[in-house]
Amino acid sequence: MLVSRKPNKSFRLAKNSKILKTIIQAIQEKKGEKIISLDLRKIHEAVSDFFIVCEAGSTTQVRAIADFVETEVKHKCGELPYKHEGKQVLQWVIIDYVNVVVHIMLPETRRFYKLEEMWSDAVMEEEEG
Repeated sequence: MLVSRKPNKSFRLAKNSKILKTIIQAIQEKKGEKIISLDLRKIHEAVSDFFIVCEAGSTTQVRAIADFVETEVKHKCGELPYKHEGKQVLQWVIIDYVNVVVHIMLPETRRFYKLEEMWSDAVMEEEEG
């Protein structure tokens, strides 16, 4: 008899916490700016538990941040992204770790899409960077 086990919530949150810290540190190391984390766990319609949003000053920096986030999360957390999008155009790169989704955006793209306003019910925390 197969029994399906859901990971217990405290394990999932601890795992997310390590991933969150690793992502934020990687963004900071590559000089990402205006870094925020949105806690979406209490929003029923949310597609993940957390969003991390940051800005980069150029498409080259968007790529550098995205690549470094993926490298650091793989190295420190043993996680590969479920998928990523936007690496061709580099206006807005999304790295999806299922429970944590990273958004790396050019400033004009961020102003246009206003993710923080769209998810204004989320608990928002500004990070140094």
